[in-house]
Amino acid sequence: MNPFSTLENNQAPGPQTALGAVPQRAAFIETAAISANVRALRKVAAGVRLLAVLKADGYGHGIVPAARAALEGGADYLGTAVLEEAFAVREAGIDAPLFSWLAAPGAPYARAIAEDIELAAYSVGQLREIADAGTGAGGVPRIHLKIDTGMWRGGATPADWPALCTAARELEAAGRIRVVGVWSHLACADEPGHPSVAAQLQVFRHAIDTARSLGLDPALCHIANSAATLATPEAHFDMVRTGIAVYGVNPLPESERIHCPRLRPAMSLGAAVVQTKRAPAGAGISYGHTESTQGETTLAVVPLGYADGVFRSASSVGPVQVGGVRYRVLGRVCMDQFVIDVGDDDVSAGDAALLFGPGDAGEPHVEKWAEASGTIPYEILTRVGTRVPRIYV
Repeated sequence: MNPFSTLENNQAPGPQTALGAVPQRAAFIETAAISANVRALRKVAAGVRLLAVLKADGYGHGIVPAARAALEGGADYLGTAVLEEAFAVREAGIDAPLFSWLAAPGAPYARAIAEDIELAAYSVGQLREIADAGTGAGGVPRIHLKIDTGMWRGGATPADWPALCTAARELEAAGRIRVVGVWSHLACADEPGHPSVAAQLQVFRHAIDTARSLGLDPALCHIANSAATLATPEAHFDMVRTGIAVYGVNPLPESERIHCPRLRPAMSLGAAVVQTKRAPAGAGISYGHTESTQGETTLAVVPLGYADGVFRSASSVGPVQVGGVRYRVLGRVCMDQFVIDVGDDDVSAGDAALLFGPGDAGEPHVEKWAEASGTIPYEILTRVGTRVPRIYV
């Protein structure tokens, strides 16, 4: 059931909010959907571990509720990009295995080690800094060495990889670190059959062999993101790292999803209409009067704008549903609001305007908003602003 369907009856789903019984705007997060998605992904990647990615505040869903829901669904590991995110997980009392992979020199490695957060190392210099922090923290850092297999982002190049592995083995022999993983990231996994995927996997296998030949014994070799988890079994290795799929979005093209499990979007975004009014033909709408009414009609004002994550690029095209009827944004999206033309339909202030959700009431999927905005679902979800309350159902 779409949680916004209760709004159409002026009933708030779940806990009451500071905005009253009917929120002015809200992102409803269905935690059971996150758990169910993780269970479905575990079946796809049977026999290996699954890491649920929590970066960007759990892709906009709330990092702590997302973490708990993922663990409820059977996630073996949790992952964050930056250490501040990992600290938030630990502060919530969650003690599951936790990997964080993006840090610059001077990062609070000692705290991370003390809180049992596993760390990534891209270079010999970074590896030694982590080892030194471990000495100060009184612990042995658990390290995942990253090899750049062809994305040319973070990680050691193949030329630098033997030196990184050699340094890691020396530090490990001295009891200063423990190498628990070797990892990388795929550039084009959402394009099954792209030649770069096979090429990167070949480099990755060679990097693993090199690490082992130099005396390392990484238990977790991992390169698969959500797309590779769903479409490339040979990329599963010892663990998969699932991000967007945990939150109910399949990153593969429609034509490649035939054998994929059904994933349920966990976020529904909407707001209560704040005003309706009749307008004559030829009325210029919103900033710049980029559109005008074609005839006498009713206009409805929805209190969500680009400050809330409704992209200005969705002006004149963004899909919105009210009372089971699909409309579109009319004119420009403003900072706090936009307008829709509802014709002569029976729409009133207080009615729920749905931007996207799981589709239970026929509302748009987040992919439709991404298409309308000229971007990807990842950006739509992570850009939902902080003044939009998250209500967990």
